[in-house]
Amino acid sequence: MATPPALDPATVAERTGSGYPEPLRAPCVARSKRALGSELGLTHFGVNLTRLDPGAWSAQRHWHTRQDEFVYVVEGELVLVTDAGEQTLHAGMAAGHHLINRTTRPALYLEVGDRTPGDEVHYPDVDLFVAADFSFRHKSGEPY
Repeated sequence: MATPPALDPATVAERTGSGYPEPLRAPCVARSKRALGSELGLTHFGVNLTRLDPGAWSAQRHWHTRQDEFVYVVEGELVLVTDAGEQTLHAGMAAGHHLINRTTRPALYLEVGDRTPGDEVHYPDVDLFVAADFSFRHKSGEPY
């Protein structure tokens, strides 16, 4: 058994689902995260151990104005989607982030991102924008 300052990820509560507004939530509901960084008291960046069930997406494809994101595939196979196209990632590979599990088995990855204040998030494929106050908005600026 791990003792502080170490921990066993299996002891961290798992959050399942998505905070996206309808109708953008469905692809991400079979996603679950264990907030390892928060559990360890990290304040400058977050670390999630994330599981994507078959067919699940990590998120809607997006980019941040201030924050960086990094993923490391621990187990399984995921498809990385970018403006340049798609590529398959296997365990041991690292990348930026919009991942889809197109296999029949769950996949597990570490997701690391900083917590720079004032960040905004843009979603090029859907009518969504996240303002610096973390509110979901349409691209027009109207609240969801």
